[in-house]
Amino acid sequence: MDARVKICGLCKPEDVTAAATAGAVYGGFVFFPKSPRYVSVDVARSLAIEAPVGLAKVALVVDADDALIDAITGAVPLDMLQLHGQETPDRVAALRVRTGLPVMKAIGVADAADLAAIDVYAEVADQLLIDAKPPKASPLPGGNGLSFDWRLLQGRKYWTKPWMLAGGLTPENVAEAIRLTGARQVDVSSGVEASPGVKDAARIADFVAAATGQVNVTG
Repeated sequence: MDARVKICGLCKPEDVTAAATAGAVYGGFVFFPKSPRYVSVDVARSLAIEAPVGLAKVALVVDADDALIDAITGAVPLDMLQLHGQETPDRVAALRVRTGLPVMKAIGVADAADLAAIDVYAEVADQLLIDAKPPKASPLPGGNGLSFDWRLLQGRKYWTKPWMLAGGLTPENVAEAIRLTGARQVDVSSGVEASPGVKDAARIADFVAAATGQVNVTG
């Protein structure tokens, strides 16, 4: 077990430092105003510029229009765009061309029927993020601290694009999630926080250690 880790919802310089120091491969900035992890373009630019070399910088957007996409990509040095809304396959393809960046599309899963979308988006996205589908009443498309039945992904080795597991992951359960799903990449946000939007450096370190096999599965 040696999964690559994305720490999403980085809001402060110390969050970025904690993610990089722990060994995370990706750091995510959330451009969705309803999220407690929202950052402005100016804040994200400052965080991204100061990020240590080796931490891939990911912009998370939700059904963003071209104006917002252009504002983000024009100001923030990024390595990837993450689409976490209801973006269609055509929109995914268009944004790959518009931004010149690799695009990761998030797909919400609650039951086996939701897995069909993975093959559809694998045709147009560079990576896929398989997340828990949010509750109908939730204003957030992700970051809700909810997981789905990981057994739905058991034995599914045939997807043609790299994928990342998300949804309800914590330092305490990420090793088991990796064991059940075979995920080679994992994403966490609320699972390494002291409170919504407030990252905990110790939990970030514990999460990366658990995901990369540096600690026992049972902790």
